Amino acid sequence: MAGEIILILFGGFLFLLLIGAPITVALGVSTLLSFLYLGENPIKFVQIAYTSVGSFPLMALPAFILAGALMEAAGLSRRLINVAESFAGPFTGGMSAATVFACLFFGAISGSGPATTAAVGMLMIPAMIQRGYGRPFASAVTASSGGLGIVIPPSIPLIIYGIAALGMPAPPEAIAEHGVFQTVSIPKLFIAGFMPAFVIAGSLLIMNYILSRKHGYSGSSEGWSARNILCEFYRGFWALMAPVVILGGIYSGFFTPTEAAIVAIFYTLAVGTFIYRELSWSSLFGALETTTWLTGRVLLIMFTATVFGRLLVENQIPALIAEGMLSVTDNRYVIWTLVIMFLLFVGMFMETLATILILVPVMLPVAYSMGIDPIHFGVVMVCTLGIGFQTPPLGENLFIASGISNITIERISIAALPFAFINTLAIFVIAFFPEISLWLPRVLGY
Repeated sequence: MAGEIILILFGGFLFLLLIGAPITVALGVSTLLSFLYLGENPIKFVQIAYTSVGSFPLMALPAFILAGALMEAAGLSRRLINVAESFAGPFTGGMSAATVFACLFFGAISGSGPATTAAVGMLMIPAMIQRGYGRPFASAVTASSGGLGIVIPPSIPLIIYGIAALGMPAPPEAIAEHGVFQTVSIPKLFIAGFMPAFVIAGSLLIMNYILSRKHGYSGSSEGWSARNILCEFYRGFWALMAPVVILGGIYSGFFTPTEAAIVAIFYTLAVGTFIYRELSWSSLFGALETTTWLTGRVLLIMFTATVFGRLLVENQIPALIAEGMLSVTDNRYVIWTLVIMFLLFVGMFMETLATILILVPVMLPVAYSMGIDPIHFGVVMVCTLGIGFQTPPLGENLFIASGISNITIERISIAALPFAFINTLAIFVIAFFPEISLWLPRVLGY
């Protein structure tokens, strides 16, 4: 029975994707066909889909999307980029290094890779081209750095992973063999994502320096200006305070991630209206329109992907896959290599949130069987899927950068390969050394 369900579920899903069906349709139709084959009442499909969006943590999703859109409309994102750019100075590849830092800053607000790429790219890609950087390189470094938006907290994919993993606690036999696993919580995932985000940002900066030196992208002749840096800090003070308020409130326990998202919205409204005075009614409605579109798209995927995952679990398919992988090897590093390579491949073709919802029920049992902490596994999973934003054919960041720089996806994809390579090396380091993810939560008492 399990083999027949796998054939209908995955076979139908892949067939529909190949003929060009949207991923939501492919998930929904293949799952519905499996329900009908099993003789289940189709109304169960609707019931599971409805309850999938009834969790309190999920409320943070549209709120963080709206906060990111408002920060761009209110001028906060531009000031964050100006602060990062002020540090460029005479450093080789300084402008592109500033782009990496700008993506890190903005990612700490938006939680979205494409949003980070769009907000930073609109300002930094033209600025780099004006300074003599090649269009493919300027676009590639922006698209690659935009992936930091889903790694640095608050991260929308980490929220989705946390919701998916909460329903899959460690089985008693895994606890008996490997000891107590950390319970999955969204604040803990956020804290665990900090160090890996800086590891990935560091790898991007290293590759940026190597390529900039090769192509002769030198810094400005004026050198660093302490006055300019201080002026940009002064102008961007309230923008810089946004991630401090949001993340500080979460980690201090003053409010939950969901409440933090609401605080971020009101903070941005106050700063944009009364301090920077750049938030107009038209830009406010534009931010609401963007939020509605993105949230609706994500929730439709969640509806169908949750039912897809529930069907997998009910038919014990994840356990069969876990047993199959463990029958090949019991070496943790080999398992990690198989998992990372698989996620890199899937991330090239599937949307990140759908991938998380589909694969968490399949792959988390494998992690438990190997004694891998679910917090660590979630961080590595999100970091790996982040590379999918910069690799064709689905890479959303590539499409955004292409639209801004007005060059082809192919040219940007080739220029982005070195960044994807060094990102992959960084992910293997994060996977093989779990303390990179787990040290900070433990230090902070989690």
